[in-house]
Amino acid sequence: MSTAPARPTPPAPRVADLGNGVWTVPVPIPNNPLGCTLVYVLATDAGPVLVDTGWDDPVSYRALVEGLIEVGTSIEDVHGVLVTHAHPDHHGLSEKVREASGAWIALHAADAQQVELINNAPRAAWLRHHLEVLTLAGAPQDALDALTKHRDVNAGSRPRLHYAVPDRELVHGELAPAPGRAVRTVWTPGHTPGHVCLHLEDGDGRLLSGDHLLPSITPHIGLYDEAEEADPLGDFLASLTRVARMPITGVLPAHEHVFDDAAGRAAEVARLHEDRLTALHARLCERSLTLWQIAEGMDWNRPWARLGAQNRQLALSEAAAHLRHLVKRGRAGAESNGEPTRYTAL
Repeated sequence: MSTAPARPTPPAPRVADLGNGVWTVPVPIPNNPLGCTLVYVLATDAGPVLVDTGWDDPVSYRALVEGLIEVGTSIEDVHGVLVTHAHPDHHGLSEKVREASGAWIALHAADAQQVELINNAPRAAWLRHHLEVLTLAGAPQDALDALTKHRDVNAGSRPRLHYAVPDRELVHGELAPAPGRAVRTVWTPGHTPGHVCLHLEDGDGRLLSGDHLLPSITPHIGLYDEAEEADPLGDFLASLTRVARMPITGVLPAHEHVFDDAAGRAAEVARLHEDRLTALHARLCERSLTLWQIAEGMDWNRPWARLGAQNRQLALSEAAAHLRHLVKRGRAGAESNGEPTRYTAL
């Protein structure tokens, strides 16, 4: 995730009653600067419904189990899980929750497709695809070698990632399956193709924002679809506009802490991306660049030289999303279709 200007550090998150039948349970993300995922517990007529579940790790699962006890319920009592998007810090523990409770799992169809791809794609396909992306981007050989080494090391030490297949679908504009509550599904693609927010309409007005709106950081917006018509950044900017127009009384994000001004934060994040697009266009006006050169020259939360192989892949994907959006706006285009492809301003 990209950074924004520094803000005062809030207290460490803890299990808390947020009122109107909503609690938060912080679930740790081991060895990750994000610290934790804020899992939300909604009281419903059929029992507790979770919004996200957290990272699949014994420490994380124990925190979720103990947090639910502190709320006054249990993992066995969970009625269902509303997943904002299919990333491991949000969807990772969903299968374990279902095994413990028999709960259903709901996810947007676009992210359900991502789950199917992740679960069924041959393990070697990931490396092959990303080496091709690096080559087209103009990456040096040492970057290809570093990614191969990273994948070889992790493939031997970690089990294959496998996500829970959802039982139900979250549909934009429809009420989510939270019996006795009015929880509206709001499709907010960009961070993932099927990311959703959940609007509490039952006398509340708060927005469970997942990773779409966060108080001081911004979600990774990568080119998750190679199809020419795909425009994740354009989708994200449109999602910000959609949320900014809603009658939101407060934001319950999946990381950091709750905050109030949804429209103000949406505008701030949109400006940040517009600034990045303007800076990228200015660079392309000076000379043509490969995607690797574009990514090297963008601002990240650490200097480019200190980004590891996996973080460079994320940075390259985010640079590609910004470049794709400039192309969609008619402000940039490919100078050549060779290897590597170079881009220039229009």
